Amino acid sequence: MDTSVRLVKRAIDVVGSLVGLAISAPLTPIIAAAIYLDSPGPVFFRQRRAGSLDSVGYENGVKRFRFHEFHMHKFRTMRPDAERFTGAVVAGKDDPRVTRVGKFLRRSRLDELPQFWDVLRGEMSLVGPRPERPELIENLAYAIPFFEERMRDVKPGITGLAQVSLGYTGEVPEGSEIAALAATLQNPYGLDETKGALADDMRIKMLYDLAYTASLEKLGTYLPTELRVIFRTPLVMLRAVGR
Repeated sequence: MDTSVRLVKRAIDVVGSLVGLAISAPLTPIIAAAIYLDSPGPVFFRQRRAGSLDSVGYENGVKRFRFHEFHMHKFRTMRPDAERFTGAVVAGKDDPRVTRVGKFLRRSRLDELPQFWDVLRGEMSLVGPRPERPELIENLAYAIPFFEERMRDVKPGITGLAQVSLGYTGEVPEGSEIAALAATLQNPYGLDETKGALADDMRIKMLYDLAYTASLEKLGTYLPTELRVIFRTPLVMLRAVGR
């Protein structure tokens, strides 16, 4: 990443996270009360995530990926025992583990508000690829060529080009520009057994993430992209609330 981009990006992160924390402060007790009344248990959710790519190497002939790991914070949107019987799995569309309040928080992206603290402490950025679970990201990197490159020299973000262009879980919106290419990108051989696979949505997300990381090479391409994503994010939140 270019030095000027790194400095400007961090400045935007600090200012943006402080503004975000100030704006979200009055909402926090309301959201917290709604979460607890709907599903008694912890209000906040703390989970280990994989951040930027540290290195790629080989151990006993097996390719290994090392990511910077950190704890990400969110408002809890699932039952307290959501992964008791399943272990680490990616939340899907209409996931039965998601609570009633959690569905609203996910659609509106309000569950992400505590991550302004993660941005302020330097673990995340306002804009960037979404951080995945360490338990899952290595398998995704094995299944999807160059998947790990989306996190090279870039911090994960609260929002991002993929987040404002795709659905919450990465599904392709009907009628979007990339929808016409989705079949070729996701299942080029038309195999019925692979339809709806997690890797399909992740491949699409990766394309947006790689496009964003490419913009970080110089300030002239980074700044317009960054500001466009930031200003589009509230519109995505409002559209989701209105559904």
